[in-house]
Amino acid sequence: MTDKSPHAAHPGAQHSAHQGAHHAAHQGAHHAAHHGAHHGHQDGDDGAAEILDLDAEVLAGHIAAITAWLPVETAPGRIVDLGCGTGAGTFALLARFPEAHVTAVDSSAEHLHRLREKAVAQGVEKRVRTVQADLDDDWPDLGAPELVWASASMHHMADPDRALRKVHGILAPGGLFAVVELAGFPRFLPGDAPQDRPGLEERCHVANDRIHAEKVPHRGADWGPMLTAAGFTVEGERTVPVNIEGSRSEAVGRYALATLQRVRTSVADVLAAEDLAALDRLLDTGGPSSILRRDDLAVRTERTVWAARRGA
Repeated sequence: MTDKSPHAAHPGAQHSAHQGAHHAAHQGAHHAAHHGAHHGHQDGDDGAAEILDLDAEVLAGHIAAITAWLPVETAPGRIVDLGCGTGAGTFALLARFPEAHVTAVDSSAEHLHRLREKAVAQGVEKRVRTVQADLDDDWPDLGAPELVWASASMHHMADPDRALRKVHGILAPGGLFAVVELAGFPRFLPGDAPQDRPGLEERCHVANDRIHAEKVPHRGADWGPMLTAAGFTVEGERTVPVNIEGSRSEAVGRYALATLQRVRTSVADVLAAEDLAALDRLLDTGGPSSILRRDDLAVRTERTVWAARRGA
């Protein structure tokens, strides 16, 4: 773990992968789902929503650790979750700050519908307001929150600098802006898998990253200098490694399947024929090589969080 700030994390919080799967969730696969401010959303994109839900379930402990680390000076009463997806961050923040109300913003009506259903199921619907908006267009009135959270959504903004200035403008004086970003898609397979095409997963990701480098140029950016340029004081930066052994978790198998199905859609035209065939064998849930039959899966990625203060 790399921690560039004096604020300590709650020890061990990031290791409990299933702790509070329903309440603490990271919209992680937002990277996968292009959720949030991204205008390419398709309502009814169940594939994206499923990845977001699985990411939230599998990586719940990690998002709880990040919310625990946030250097808040007083507990926020009003929080905005920008690019909320199906609610991973929203529910983690509601759990972390039991008195707070969250305004959850996303461009996808489908994702917001799922989020509201979860809020009702958890009995917190009175603490959640959903707002459908494309943040590359005019911003709705989001009040003056003490905390703004943007997880894997900032890199989808057409003009991130504009979005950072917008956040600075709405934050209450002294308020905190948390930017969480991911190192691309998680890896699931061992390096020497599958047996007939070792290294297949990494080759898929290299191809996918090349395709997305043009479409999403700010993925993987260092947000610290951009936050400073927008008027914030960066109070902490932390990288949280994710390495969850998945052999006993059925959710990890479904997460791997959903993620690699999405990667296949992206790279099918550029992958070598032998690699595409091997990938299809992994994705054939009824076949002998199905990824769901493997007992050697893990979830490996990392998240970086920047905590930036608006001056009083």
